[in-house]
Amino acid sequence: MPATRPPEEGVGNDADAAAACLACWADALRAATLLAVDPHGLGGAVITAGHGPVRDGWLAALRASLPSASPVRRVPLHAGDDRLLGGLDLAATLAAGKPIAQRGLLAEADGGVLVLAMAERLSEATAARLSAALDTGEVTVAREGLELRQPARFGVVALDERVADDDRPPVRLRERAAFHIDLATIGLRELDALPPAGMDVAAARARLAEGVAVDDEAFTALAAAALALGAGSTRAEWLALRAARAAAALDGRDAVEPDDLALAARLVLAPRATRVPTTVNETQPDEPTPEDPPHGQADASAPAPPPPPANQATEPQDATPEALPTDEQPLHDLLLAAARAAMPAGVLARLAMERAGARQPGTGAGGRAGAGREGRLRGRPLGARPGAPRDGARLALIDTLRAAAPWQALRRRERGIASGNARIVVRPADFRITRLRLRSETTTIFAVDASGSSALHRLAEAKGAVELLLADCYVRRDRVAVVAFRGRSAQLLLAPTRSLVRARRELAALPGGGGTPLAAGLDAAGEIARAARQRGGTPVVVVLTDGRANVARDGQGGRAQADADARASARRLRAEGITALLLDTSPQPQTLARELAAAMGAGYLPLPRADALEVSQAVQAAARTGRGL
Repeated sequence: MPATRPPEEGVGNDADAAAACLACWADALRAATLLAVDPHGLGGAVITAGHGPVRDGWLAALRASLPSASPVRRVPLHAGDDRLLGGLDLAATLAAGKPIAQRGLLAEADGGVLVLAMAERLSEATAARLSAALDTGEVTVAREGLELRQPARFGVVALDERVADDDRPPVRLRERAAFHIDLATIGLRELDALPPAGMDVAAARARLAEGVAVDDEAFTALAAAALALGAGSTRAEWLALRAARAAAALDGRDAVEPDDLALAARLVLAPRATRVPTTVNETQPDEPTPEDPPHGQADASAPAPPPPPANQATEPQDATPEALPTDEQPLHDLLLAAARAAMPAGVLARLAMERAGARQPGTGAGGRAGAGREGRLRGRPLGARPGAPRDGARLALIDTLRAAAPWQALRRRERGIASGNARIVVRPADFRITRLRLRSETTTIFAVDASGSSALHRLAEAKGAVELLLADCYVRRDRVAVVAFRGRSAQLLLAPTRSLVRARRELAALPGGGGTPLAAGLDAAGEIARAARQRGGTPVVVVLTDGRANVARDGQGGRAQADADARASARRLRAEGITALLLDTSPQPQTLARELAAAMGAGYLPLPRADALEVSQAVQAAARTGRGL
């Protein structure tokens, strides 16, 4: 989008802003026309705008530019593989008694465009299928007794309705889309502007198919401009080249000219810029150097420059690459100037800060809402798999019929059933059950050794780790519990909770000292973990100890019996498949703690000088992997 320079007086502010918005809308309409000329070659467009008349106006302009035979298909957010890729037509197959294929949305959009609603919520699996079709120009289906290969040369229009900067369409789609258009600044007044008249898209497509020439200098200039702008992927310069060829074909030319390259730089390269572009003129110092005399003064020791020839005009001293005529301006600088003109001043400032190393707000990764696991009765559908509908599993009726449909003619002949009979023969091998993905909360159980003289140090680590983990509970749906063991028994200090205030209050007054009933602490942590698992959660047990048990399970002293009981409790946790992590809090790593971790099937991490942040990172790593480190 063109940059706007703040006026010196308030009178021209509205006029300049309106002119800038009108130029942005003109570029958006120009991009729609180019996409209609070469939808598959340009990949598509990412439209950042909420639902409203502006976005609807751009889509209407795209549909008006497309030839009448070019299809436009809208892809629902949760479209399955059957609708997206195609496959077995169940009704036709059951009626005919033989496999009948149906086309998916990708094949139906051949020669046109696909419109993705809420593209920022698109799954990576769907994005991968779309990207494969964009790369190959065809869709391949090999399942359910079918093997199809259909042409699918289309462009994708990804409607980005994100609220936060972190919610964006998948990277693989953004890289393959030539145009990234932000319609947030466009108002209703600009909608009166229509696409340029007199443009024959069908003739431009034919001219583009015959070939539009591009010389090596143009391609080199595009590559240099992409490098100067930090466009990253080499797809950027390739898409810019395709846009320049489409622009030349649309204007009725058989060769790309500098104006086409400048348009491509403005529409394709500028939105991908990651650093501020500089021209040769900007790299020269503006201030006089010690060797240069101040402005308006002459150096008496320096010889005067020779006068220019009489038949040669004097070149102005303040000439810049932008001020030179187009035929005399270097092509590389022309493309950079066009790209820079399409970048608003705010974007230039942000890119300058990023290049200086400043971290922008809102660039962090979002939290994950709990651990994922397979559910039986509830959750998000993930398709179907072969299996019998037992133990609460749900029968996927449509998928079962789809698996049985190709074999109906053979099975009817085997059983002597007339071909006109509507009876369907289903065998156990055809059964499909529904796969469900369920997000479950994670319960982190800290079992803290509060015995001995260094108990206060270990409790401080636990308190800091609990506070750091609770800070993410709002987005991760985690719960935290704390079990302290000292003297002759274990004590549930903090039941599973998300309350940071309660955690601080309960941990504040915990005393230390006494014996080490390690077995009792492991048993108490195991009971909480089993209860969390019964509620459908994912438990993670974190044990902070040096492994030196001296109190047995019955409360009696004796290191030998206490160590045996602790190992038995650890083996029970391992047998039940409870994820665990042992943090060795000894000043030096101990063999006893390492052996206890092995018996528990837990990750072992020596923390002679642990802090709260290190404990929190270790716990989160264990929860992500579903096992120890």
